[in-house]
Amino acid sequence: MYQVSSDASKALNKKALKRGGKPFADFRAHKTYYFMLIPLFVYFIAFNYLPLFGLYNAFTNYDFSKGILSPFVGLQNFEFLFKGGSDSIIWRLTRNTILYNVAFIVLSNICQIGMAVLLKEITFKKFVKTSQTLMFMPYFVSMVIIGSIIYNLFNFNYGVFNNLFTSLGMEKFDFYRTPWVWPIIIVVVEIWKSLGYGTVIYLASIMGIDESIYEAAYVDGASKWQRIRYVTLPLLKPTVIILLLFAVGGILRGQFDLFWNIVGNNGLLLNATDIIDTYVYRSLTVNFSINLGTAAGLYQSLFGLILILTVNAIFRKFDKENSLF
Repeated sequence: MYQVSSDASKALNKKALKRGGKPFADFRAHKTYYFMLIPLFVYFIAFNYLPLFGLYNAFTNYDFSKGILSPFVGLQNFEFLFKGGSDSIIWRLTRNTILYNVAFIVLSNICQIGMAVLLKEITFKKFVKTSQTLMFMPYFVSMVIIGSIIYNLFNFNYGVFNNLFTSLGMEKFDFYRTPWVWPIIIVVVEIWKSLGYGTVIYLASIMGIDESIYEAAYVDGASKWQRIRYVTLPLLKPTVIILLLFAVGGILRGQFDLFWNIVGNNGLLLNATDIIDTYVYRSLTVNFSINLGTAAGLYQSLFGLILILTVNAIFRKFDKENSLF
């Protein structure tokens, strides 16, 4: 048996060496697959790489009539964003973006893991499938529709909550003039919308755990809570780490559609709800400040890159096998 395997290995090695001498041999052998990749390459080049030339606008005082020939101003746009220290525009945007995303990551993952564990322990399969379907439905609902629902819930004149307050003899509450309530509303909406998707991912990971491990723990006298604590949660760690790394990589990329459709361009709420993405959009479409929007976008990308490299290095130090790279 060993001799057969050894001969097969030698044959494969010779074939690989033979291919190595002909650069296009692999292409000819798998040209169909390479041609199938062409649309993907075109997409990435058109929408990910060609727009990089626009980063030059971050260093100019952009003039629509002059385009790329607009006067070069160096780092003046960045100086404007950072001007004011802790009261600067970039500090407010970075603070809001990071705090919101940390809340999204931590609270959403806790809810998703908890729900996945609960569904795993429920033996009534029809209830589990129905619950998964109902939880997954919000993920497919457009943020435009969700924004309309939120507006009709919290509107001062005819919102559901203010009508309820009036019917109970209470005074109306102007949500759209009260900044502190919106972080709570936004976080709750995000948890509700992402719960089903994340639960399915974690439930699939839990279902992949070998049942014999649970059986061995049961034989050893472990309670249901102990099996969850010492079997399920530790074996979920690789999935949690990978998802966490991806989430951290986009921690400065706020969910634009969530914030814009729920809050919009309400100046009274900007201090509590303005993130980098909404600032960039507002700079481009409302203020027509291409240079400031591009500068903020470049800062966002560089900070996010540094952050994911740092977090991955930390994970790699403590758990090399489960790090991203």
